[in-house]
Amino acid sequence: MFDSLKSKLKGLFKKTPEKLQETVYEAPPIPETKKELAVEPKTEVPTGPAPEPEKALTEEPSKISRRERVKAEKEQRKASSSPVGDSGKRIKDKELESVLDELEVILFEADVAFSVAEEIKNGVRENLTGKKYSRQYSLDEIVEMAVKDAVHEVLKVNEFDFDAWMETRQKPAVIMFVGINGTGKTTAIAKVANRLQKQNMTVVLAACDTFRAGAIEQLTIHADRLGTKIVKHAQDADPAAVAYDAIEHARSKRRDAVLIDTAGRMQTNSNLIEEMKKVARIAKPDLKVFVGDSLAGNDAIEQAKVFDAAIGIDAIILTKIDTDAKGGAALSIAHTIGKPIAFVCNGQEYEDIQKFSAEWMLNRLFD
Repeated sequence: MFDSLKSKLKGLFKKTPEKLQETVYEAPPIPETKKELAVEPKTEVPTGPAPEPEKALTEEPSKISRRERVKAEKEQRKASSSPVGDSGKRIKDKELESVLDELEVILFEADVAFSVAEEIKNGVRENLTGKKYSRQYSLDEIVEMAVKDAVHEVLKVNEFDFDAWMETRQKPAVIMFVGINGTGKTTAIAKVANRLQKQNMTVVLAACDTFRAGAIEQLTIHADRLGTKIVKHAQDADPAAVAYDAIEHARSKRRDAVLIDTAGRMQTNSNLIEEMKKVARIAKPDLKVFVGDSLAGNDAIEQAKVFDAAIGIDAIILTKIDTDAKGGAALSIAHTIGKPIAFVCNGQEYEDIQKFSAEWMLNRLFD
């Protein structure tokens, strides 16, 4: 039902709108009189080699340079004035609603949660209804800028500078990671450990997922590869006891950070939640991080809500962001949970982790 509307928004959410290309003008041809000025009178006999023609008068500037110049001039004019104001072309309600309906579809296709998409759409409507906009812009461009501003406001307040946070913490900084199985939680912990070691910090890993022998083995493999200390007990041991021993070891050896892995059974399991609460009481973590799968969509939001209600989440790491077409999960979780996203993981290697930023997410959503 939106096919007719999509044609109206061709080029929306692209960095360079197509209509900018329509404003490229061809330079007028060089008047023939210019060439005649460079010709010497016939009555004079040349006494030396003929002078070379003046290239500036006879050669046409390249089309590429003119296109770049025109584009730069238009961008400069746009930057010097506000697109929405008291003068210009009035935004018609019918046209605005048509564009907003298509915007809603675009956000849904980017896996943005329904409630978040609706709030963005309503915010743009309130900001633009009855307003006028400069004729230098199209309505599509005006809506695009309004949407980017709205999304940026959501993401900007949810940024978290992990590196700066580490510098302010008393050592050892205790960081507890929670999340269900299959989200890449243990690998994310190894990536954070590698990142800290690259910054000349020492790390202790705590294998507190004692429910599965495989989880202990997996974290041990990462510890061996990274050359870092791991504290672990036998399967079915008390997870809180493992966390306590890891923290005591870190204190005695003056280590910089303790990274606590926890069990990842489904978040609806009451025993798991009680286990998380006990580990949090004993370890008293400085930072509690939820690790979520960006492909899980609304499931990731519900998981984060449960863990947040149980122990209080401080920050989020989103995994598998490289396989998420648009990254709508990041926007949805940041908005719904109201917690900052510290990192996104974009691959399987230890280096495949990067700090989250609003600008990065905007480029991903609207490219």
